[in-house]
Amino acid sequence: MSKKLILIAGPTASGKSKIAIILAKRINGIIINADSMQVYKEFKILSSRPKNSDLKKVKHALYGFVSVKKYFSTGQWLKEIKKEVTKCDKKNKVPILVGGTGLYFNAVTKGISKIPDIMPEKRISIRKLHKKIGQEKFYKKLLAIDPTIRNKFSHTDTQRTLRAYEVKKITKKSLYEWARDTKSDFLDYDIKKIFLDVPREEILKNISKRTKKMFNDKCIDEVKNFIKLNVEKSLSANKLIGVKEISEYLLGLSTLKQTKELINVKTRQYAKRQNTWSRGHMKNWNKLYSKQLPVLVKKILKAIS
Repeated sequence: MSKKLILIAGPTASGKSKIAIILAKRINGIIINADSMQVYKEFKILSSRPKNSDLKKVKHALYGFVSVKKYFSTGQWLKEIKKEVTKCDKKNKVPILVGGTGLYFNAVTKGISKIPDIMPEKRISIRKLHKKIGQEKFYKKLLAIDPTIRNKFSHTDTQRTLRAYEVKKITKKSLYEWARDTKSDFLDYDIKKIFLDVPREEILKNISKRTKKMFNDKCIDEVKNFIKLNVEKSLSANKLIGVKEISEYLLGLSTLKQTKELINVKTRQYAKRQNTWSRGHMKNWNKLYSKQLPVLVKKILKAIS
């Protein structure tokens, strides 16, 4: 009989964490993070990491273990996931992957290309070049060494441009060539895929509540501490919603009210992108919802049985 691997995805503020805790208690599970921003140590409030009280209820893994000053890729996350799932197997626990990062779930269900590790000094050198000449010129350099990359992603996407450039430059093979022959590392598992299909009106309401709570929990102090770290601009932690907006508020470029509203708007847009992703990449997932929590839990238990 195949071992179970439960995946719970959904847009931001859809109640994934609450559902995961109830589920973990019912099926002897361990909750494993599948959110690219909740990996960072320094961002507990802005990333909406589980509360300390929740961590006491059920075992959680891969939350707040990476420095914002470190490069952390989907491939690195997948390596950590494999370790955690193996630990669950040894303890006869059910791994429950919870989060909103589509690329992470894709890595689990479809696999990830086996690109060789790139030495840190080479990566630093490439990032210094990018900083020196800027994104526009750097993207042109990428096209010069790898024309096949054109139209694969936005020419303004710094992170993907850097990744595509370093892979081609160091391995002499395009990022998308590496992606061709991939397969899941979890083919021996019975993967149960759940997407929380929460109505937009409910998501919007939850986002407003969460933004208010973030400011009550002093997310401004979190950003102040982040600014002091002088994190390299190309690193992913800078993309967390709230970092740029609060930084601009601290510079006097916006009022507190404007900042809160902008964070609300950006989070709503993010939730919309997550739903769009699910329609394109999660067609065979179980899309579930109920306004009543016990009913939703019952539906999920049935789907994973």
